[in-house]
Amino acid sequence: MRLNADFSLPAIIRVDEHQWVASPQAGVERMMLDRVGEEKARATSLVRYVAGSSFPPHPHPGGEEILVLDGTFCDATGEFPAGTYIRNPPDSVHSPYCPDGATIFVKLRQMSDTETEFVRIDTNNPDNWQTVTPEHQMCLLYADQQEQVSLQSLAAGAAYMLTSNMLAELLILQGEIVYAGTSYGPGSWIRLPVGHEKCFTTATSSARFYQKLCRE
Repeated sequence: MRLNADFSLPAIIRVDEHQWVASPQAGVERMMLDRVGEEKARATSLVRYVAGSSFPPHPHPGGEEILVLDGTFCDATGEFPAGTYIRNPPDSVHSPYCPDGATIFVKLRQMSDTETEFVRIDTNNPDNWQTVTPEHQMCLLYADQQEQVSLQSLAAGAAYMLTSNMLAELLILQGEIVYAGTSYGPGSWIRLPVGHEKCFTTATSSARFYQKLCRE
């Protein structure tokens, strides 16, 4: 399967365009955002677990990155409520389960083979946020020479511009982001290629979003 697989082109999916499909595991469904491959794929997805659902133990070649959006996501390393950022390095193994249900944003097979650390960050903790300007706060989640991952929080009416020499990916979490004259609300996903203009504003309320910048 190839879905939004040409990273030289913009890709945008609004929340009202979500199409959830069943996964091979009962009680777990996915909204695919980009994908290169079949069941074992380089993929970016929203994944929804019903209460009591789980996955058997499985490895993650190429690593796994997760942001818990609602509910509580669990595995042998702990219980992670909404707002938790999780990064499991290549070839790690886990068996996730969700006693009360959860929705996560997940990226598979997109890490460097040199990554070895497990990352767990509570983005609800104010100590993990830094002030960039009076209108702009940031929670840094991960950074290396290849990529930077963060949550960004902008006040109402703020303008925001990203460098054009990196691929940028945004998942809107709260509020609305305006891009090229169109507003995108929570659950909307935007991926803009290298060389593409990346100018955003917030609407009449503040906004928070996941952001990944990559040298692809």
